[in-house]
Amino acid sequence: MKKNAALFTLLILSLFTSLQFCNKPAPSVDVIREEVVKEIETLQLFIKDSLQYAADTDTDSKTLQTQFEKARSSYKQVEWAIEYFMPTTARFVNGPALDELEIEENTAFEPEGFQVIEELIYPALDTSNRHELIRQYKILQSTCERMKNHFSAISFTEAQVMDALRLQVHRITTLGITGFDNPIALNGITETAWSLQSVDHYFSLLQKSVAHNNDKEITTLHKQLQEAIRFCKQQHHFETFDRAVFITKHLNPISLTLYNFQVATKIPFINDGRPFRSDAPTLFAANSFDVNTFIPSPEYKSNADKIKLGERLFYDPVLSINNKRSCGSCHSPEKAFTDGLVTSVSLNGGFIKRNAASLNYASLQHGQFWDMRRPDLESQTADVIANKDEMHGSLNDASVKLQQQVSYKELFSKAFQSTDSIKAWQIQNALASYIRSLAVFNSRFDDYMNGDSSQLNKEEISGMNLFLGKAKCGTCHFLPLFNGTVPPSFSKTESEVLGTPANASGTIEDTDKGRYDQHQMPQLFRAFKTPTVRNISLTAPYMHNGVYKTLEELVEFYNKGGGAGIGLKTDNQTLPTDPLNLTKQEKIQLVAFMQSLTDMTK
Repeated sequence: MKKNAALFTLLILSLFTSLQFCNKPAPSVDVIREEVVKEIETLQLFIKDSLQYAADTDTDSKTLQTQFEKARSSYKQVEWAIEYFMPTTARFVNGPALDELEIEENTAFEPEGFQVIEELIYPALDTSNRHELIRQYKILQSTCERMKNHFSAISFTEAQVMDALRLQVHRITTLGITGFDNPIALNGITETAWSLQSVDHYFSLLQKSVAHNNDKEITTLHKQLQEAIRFCKQQHHFETFDRAVFITKHLNPISLTLYNFQVATKIPFINDGRPFRSDAPTLFAANSFDVNTFIPSPEYKSNADKIKLGERLFYDPVLSINNKRSCGSCHSPEKAFTDGLVTSVSLNGGFIKRNAASLNYASLQHGQFWDMRRPDLESQTADVIANKDEMHGSLNDASVKLQQQVSYKELFSKAFQSTDSIKAWQIQNALASYIRSLAVFNSRFDDYMNGDSSQLNKEEISGMNLFLGKAKCGTCHFLPLFNGTVPPSFSKTESEVLGTPANASGTIEDTDKGRYDQHQMPQLFRAFKTPTVRNISLTAPYMHNGVYKTLEELVEFYNKGGGAGIGLKTDNQTLPTDPLNLTKQEKIQLVAFMQSLTDMTK
């Protein structure tokens, strides 16, 4: 009897212990935050004890570069968190070595951080710059202190960490492997391996804090990440790295597995109004981008009825002063909504100042016109309609004319759910809604990125690798929009100073001041918006002034290093001035790839 009682007691104790173990709370995401703080402390100490010491003691350039790479390795362990929770600070830690502009305040901030340091020590340190190098290390050390304090004070949620890790994979896809943040040392492939190792580490911490039974996907993800890391180590040379294979066979599957884990564990998707949807499975999946991101306010959101109305208005000359010109007069769908002219014909004869830019994907740029003078498509349409050289019309007069047509009254009523008289803002919104519908993402490139490997031939794939690598196109024309809207948040659109000449032979400087006409900042002198390369085979001639008739001429301009490379005086050129040294075959491959970006007609 006593033996049975003892056995019963032992069973109860065992069951109690098991229940305690089963009900033990999962580690909090606070563990992740603490780990980030430790990593930043490690980076800070390394900057002080190694980088700054090396700079102080006249260390040779090779040692400085080795130490620099170690510091970047440390940074890449926490880049995902710093970029996500401190994006402004991240810009000054690892942003381009260009002034950061606050346009509205007419203020410029000098660059600092890793890319400035990189320019100082590669290919070798000029001893006259040693003092500046030391100053940059001190600034970076101070920034680490600020980051450490910030992360010590804030809290993480599972949704934020998941979102940040997924964005880091997209950051690698769009920036890491293109050399965007390592433009001189070109160590981006090795750094990609470091970044992926960090994703693997922090995801392993995250999954421990989430209640789930998804061990299979966790194992799959770890395997995918390790295979991607091995691929980087085996193909670490920047110019020969196969980005097409790496994205389609490694990064896309990693993105999809992370997405599937988030869905399975019911971790909520962050909805913060960014253009790239947080619930998109991969960077290249259908409907990954929200074309309504840059609308003025919620009532401007597109719908099918607005698009239908906008399409009719687009081709109706009623909006012009003489009832002879429509939006479609200068934006033909057969030419990807351009007109094929060097610069468009003026309403009053002659030609206007600039080339008609494509309207495809214009909705995914935060800044309209070549000089980015309007923030959204609604204000762009108003500008064009009122411009005396373009349509010289009046939205108010057009409202009255349209109100007199029964068919238009019905269309407006249905589109805006209102029986009131037609308003000017509704005309703008309908036109803008139609333009937003032109971002279709259905080129052969898109099919290839979504798994159909037959869509691109070997020449085009080689061109893609050049575009994202040696030719450096992808450092300004970012995947997958191929315009200047910066990933992975895609909330800011950049402009560049290229030194575009006034004639194809490159002997005459262009006099167009670009964005400087709107904002008198020296950094914006002759700066123009970076347009999309999508549909580029249909949009000749090229550049804001239509100076280049063919893609071959355009490629040669970049190959020589832009305006400065062809001998023009372009003091503030943001395009690298060094020649690309593309071979004849590489130029052909590059053009072939760009031609694969043409959307399929409906």
